[in-house]
Amino acid sequence: METEMLSCSPDAAYLMAVVESSKEGNADDLCVIGLCVLDAATSRFMIGQCSDDLARSRLRSLLSELRPVELVKPTGLLSAATEKALKEETHNPLVTSLAPGTDFWDADKTIHELQLLFGAKTDNSVGNKPNHEVGLSALPHSLQMLVHAGNKAEAALSALGGCISYLRAALIDRRLLSSGRFEFLPGSDNCPQAPRKDSLSSMDFSDCEEPYMVLDSSAFENLDVLENSVDGSTQGTLLAQLDHCVTAFGRRLLRQWIVRPLLHVAAISDRQDAVEDMKGVGAEAASKFRKILSKIPDMERLVVRLKSCNEKTGRDANAVVLYEDAAKKLLKEFLGTLRGFQTVNEVLLSFANISGQYQSKRLGSLFDQGKVMPKLLSMLKYFEDAFDWLDAEKNGYIRPHHGVDKEFDLRAENVRVIEEKLAAYLEEQKKHFNCQSLAFVTVGKDRYQLEIPESLQSKVPHDYQVESQKKGFRRYSTSTVKQLLSELVYEEECKEVALKNIMQGLLTHFCKDYTSWLMVIRLIAELDALISLAVASNCIVGEACRPTLVEINRFSDASAPLILAKDLRHPIVEASLDGGRCFVPNDIRLGGKEHPPFMLLTGPNMGGKSTLIRQVCLAVILAQVGAHVPAKEFHLSPIDRIFVRMGAKDKIMAAQSTFLVELLETSSMLTSATQYSLVALDELGRGTATSDGQAIAHAVLEHLAHKVGCLGMFSTHYHHLADDHANDSMVALKHMACKVESHGGVEKVTFLYKLADGACPKSYGVNVARIAGMPDSVLKRAALQATQLECKESKDAIHGWGIRLLVEVMQMVKKLECVDMTIIMDLHKKLRCMHKQLQDSMKS
Repeated sequence: METEMLSCSPDAAYLMAVVESSKEGNADDLCVIGLCVLDAATSRFMIGQCSDDLARSRLRSLLSELRPVELVKPTGLLSAATEKALKEETHNPLVTSLAPGTDFWDADKTIHELQLLFGAKTDNSVGNKPNHEVGLSALPHSLQMLVHAGNKAEAALSALGGCISYLRAALIDRRLLSSGRFEFLPGSDNCPQAPRKDSLSSMDFSDCEEPYMVLDSSAFENLDVLENSVDGSTQGTLLAQLDHCVTAFGRRLLRQWIVRPLLHVAAISDRQDAVEDMKGVGAEAASKFRKILSKIPDMERLVVRLKSCNEKTGRDANAVVLYEDAAKKLLKEFLGTLRGFQTVNEVLLSFANISGQYQSKRLGSLFDQGKVMPKLLSMLKYFEDAFDWLDAEKNGYIRPHHGVDKEFDLRAENVRVIEEKLAAYLEEQKKHFNCQSLAFVTVGKDRYQLEIPESLQSKVPHDYQVESQKKGFRRYSTSTVKQLLSELVYEEECKEVALKNIMQGLLTHFCKDYTSWLMVIRLIAELDALISLAVASNCIVGEACRPTLVEINRFSDASAPLILAKDLRHPIVEASLDGGRCFVPNDIRLGGKEHPPFMLLTGPNMGGKSTLIRQVCLAVILAQVGAHVPAKEFHLSPIDRIFVRMGAKDKIMAAQSTFLVELLETSSMLTSATQYSLVALDELGRGTATSDGQAIAHAVLEHLAHKVGCLGMFSTHYHHLADDHANDSMVALKHMACKVESHGGVEKVTFLYKLADGACPKSYGVNVARIAGMPDSVLKRAALQATQLECKESKDAIHGWGIRLLVEVMQMVKKLECVDMTIIMDLHKKLRCMHKQLQDSMKS
């Protein structure tokens, strides 16, 4: 919460409170997870609950997206599956366990405390328990909705209670809640979705969210969306590829866009238009934006901090006296915020001047309605007229201009009048003594002593009192001077008190427009994120295109989901290649009316299968974020979820083998995928015996391709799968092409990284052993053994084919309605002869 501790960390650091309850009518492994996520630096509370499965897929997805640095949980109430998810999907967070009920509140206790915190009344007639219908209007709207949801939000409210209890123990609950922004947790069961809103009046922290594509924890991990798999940093990630933001709050918004790509065609197209505007008519304004705003502070955090300081709670309470440096620090933050908005206003003028030229309806609505600029100008003008900013920065306090504070003006006027009376009295004394050199002097802390030359002592009245003297002069005080000085001291003290309250008064006025300031910040963040996408498109190596969105009517069979790409490249790998190397592009055709929705991908080890799958998934994410895609052409219908299963990994400490982890992730795909999902499976079934693995892979492919009907890419080394689906209209056989040469009995493979039709006959694993530097003797022995095994597999395949053919023919024979048994017996003899010939050919 402290500015100095946040300056080096623009990313949000989340605290997450977690609670769990069993789901009624289901097995013990199905549960409801209640969550409250807090970003203390911006006082943002995200609250919700969700039904979850045995693998805790939804919880894992949220943890992968948010990566909380603190966890608060009730002692002993979380299941083993939930505890595992919290441990495996976080990076060593600080964990605090609270006693259930007393410290980690339930829903009723939370509602009661919320009503007290927000000034709601309680019904004393029922044991001081809160009446849920009394005083709810004092709660923020999103909290009211949760309270009215009843048992559908009990877990969410309990999680909020655990969070508030923890904040109370840290003595910061009132400070954060007073400036808190309460939202529904995106992706939770409580979060309603609404159509896109394009008017500025709706650009607030509403209770609805734009529908978005769902990315689970496996997708985040396998696609390196937010963190790389090497050291957990952002280097080499999709986030790093797109992040060219110059403001901290713009960077946070862009991250939200990436983890929640848009789903509706209209919303995606409008964001694409906005990106094009930033590259076209708004290019000059965008350049000015990046140049000027790169030096402004984190305005969102500063505004929230000023709001919390204005609430007069905790260390900012009226009874607390701040040291001078603390007051100066607050003034510095206040001036920094105002100057930041001055700079923002200058930049927004550049965009407002071209408001009629935007393609994007979103940008047009923001600037054409004329609500941003006049409101911001009006808010800033008040403070520009209120005091001299340079003078305040120099002196460490605010001296307001006339008309800003009535009390200060009154006391200042009284001081001026008394000073004029003292000046008039001095003029009277000059006439009485007939000496123009008479003056008031200050000796030490004693002010307004009348200094009279000793040569005029005979004219000094007897009631004048000597206060001090110096050579040739004596200093006197009179009853008139004492009276006026007493009045002056009093008025100066009152003026000083009023001056001290000026800062608080200005801060209170600033916070009256709290929502408006945040709306401006949200607008700047959105512009920053759009400009970042535009810059990212210009940084793509080689040709890039604006994806074409295809609207799919979910209630009609006239169209089908599709992904069509021409010369598609990997957005991250290509950017990392040296100047002498280039990425091999590929055409992708999935779905639609002309192509099978599923691709069965074979090819040599290290031939580029996994890279191809990843680049398709990343291209889909880029397209639905609104960014450009590294390809000549890219057409797609919006994808509602991306499921990714890649690589071998186990969780030994969680007692989960590689194969179990693999099947848990696959199970989530089978139960959650829809016709509009994209499934990416890499070598499913390799964690067990060949026959079992192949059988499972076959069944999964059959289910996804025929029952679910989603788009998918399935890479495998089970070549029998290609044989089984050779005539399957729902599955296209593809392979990564290669060139094979033989050197000393060992095959040498040259990878072409080009997608080709048909299946690849072998995986060429011995070639990988050669690349790894294994001895020649081992390579030759491996090559010989591979040949023998392949021969055996060929024999088994031919035998299996012959048996299947024999069975099919016999079944046909049985169906013949023929009375002459002689013909049937003759046909049977011929089939037996064919079978013997087939066996002889296998032996040869």
